[in-house]
Amino acid sequence: MTLEESILSVILAVMFIACILFVILGQVTVRKLRKIPATKHELGIEFTSGWDILNVAQALSIPESLEKKLKNKSFHANVDLLYQHTTVFDRVLARMFFWSWVFSGFGMIILMVLNWFGIFD
Repeated sequence: MTLEESILSVILAVMFIACILFVILGQVTVRKLRKIPATKHELGIEFTSGWDILNVAQALSIPESLEKKLKNKSFHANVDLLYQHTTVFDRVLARMFFWSWVFSGFGMIILMVLNWFGIFD
């Protein structure tokens, strides 16, 4: 197994875990938030089906300094309201999903760029 295949297998494993966490987060946390009238329309813009799951995960995961910049944007979920209606388990689940999703996405992009430059040849 080459170095490129080893890196790709790690990225794909993390991506698979992120897919499982995405479904769990949607079924456990976001479904609960959709049923609450106060949070129903505060989950951010849903470009495609399931995008509100990504909005909730991002709102519960990014640092507070970045959150303040995005706070009043219409596409972003209302983090103050989400913290009122989520448990610690929900927040940990959102952070685990979001950062594994980000790692796998950026890892795949970096791997493609390195392959394009011929690093693995």
